[in-house]
Amino acid sequence: MIDASQLNVNGDVRLKLYKGNVEVVGRRSDDSLFDENIATFEDDAGAYDQKDAEGFIKLNALRLRIAANKKG
Repeated sequence: MIDASQLNVNGDVRLKLYKGNVEVVGRRSDDSLFDENIATFEDDAGAYDQKDAEGFIKLNALRLRIAANKKG
């Protein structure tokens, strides 16, 4: 499973190491799914609809409500 999941993984990652901390400062891949044209919620050419977030918020809230009910 792990081997199959890594078949399309390639590229470079730049890290900054400082006093026990690791920070990703850059990454590049020929097969990256990142698209600068839709990486913003402002001018994304219609790729993101704010109504889509409503379902996610409700699902996440459901998990929190169930957890709270189990404690109380």
